[in-house]
Amino acid sequence: MRRLSVIVALGAVLGMFAGVLTAAPALAGRGPKWEIVPAQRSTVPSSFCGFKVRVTPVTKQFAKVLKTSDGSETVLITGRQRLSFTNLSTGKTITENASASSTFTANADGSVTVASRGRSPLVLAPADAQRFGLPGVSVVAGRVTESVDSAGNLSLSLHGHVAVDVCAALS
Repeated sequence: MRRLSVIVALGAVLGMFAGVLTAAPALAGRGPKWEIVPAQRSTVPSSFCGFKVRVTPVTKQFAKVLKTSDGSETVLITGRQRLSFTNLSTGKTITENASASSTFTANADGSVTVASRGRSPLVLAPADAQRFGLPGVSVVAGRVTESVDSAGNLSLSLHGHVAVDVCAALS
């Protein structure tokens, strides 16, 4: 069950970037192979905040996919990003700057590492939020690294602070 909640939490964040592999053609001025990350809404389950939260990208980010011979894949994400968070029970919405530069690495062994610098969304399963002393849904400022090993165990390193506790702001 713990592994499933880790996958759901990472899926909520990574789901916003899932379309990157089928994104639009490379952009002039961004360099070769940079693509627009398609805007995709996702919904965080009610167990994370006590109510469902819809996450909607408001602005564009750009991505570049790098593949290695061992089967690993790295996705670089950059650009200005604003996210709208909506409490689906009340309709209350906040829009936050989440313009981090991020690197998503999926290793051949099934492990995943997400490293971000700047303001980035952080979605943690309830047990992990409690373990790390952080909100279930937040925007953090600084450097954050999330790693999930091939067995589904999450580790997190935050060198910064919670800029916005999304759950509290939408309550």
